[in-house]
Amino acid sequence: MNHPKADLYAHDLSGARWRKSSASGAEHDCVEVAELPEGGRAVRDSKNPERAPLRFTASEWAAFRAGVIEGEL
Repeated sequence: MNHPKADLYAHDLSGARWRKSSASGAEHDCVEVAELPEGGRAVRDSKNPERAPLRFTASEWAAFRAGVIEGEL
């Protein structure tokens, strides 16, 4: 049985390319996002990059983005 969430957490992030939003402020209170296989995303706190990042499937990430764009979040 395929477990997409478990697969995301098993993915090695040591070579991940983390990026911040271009809208990030000078305070540096930002999140960083890295692309994962099959459209997933990893998200971490830019001030605490050593902490384990959250990981989202492509559908979870799409729902989150849609909520932000629609002003729901």
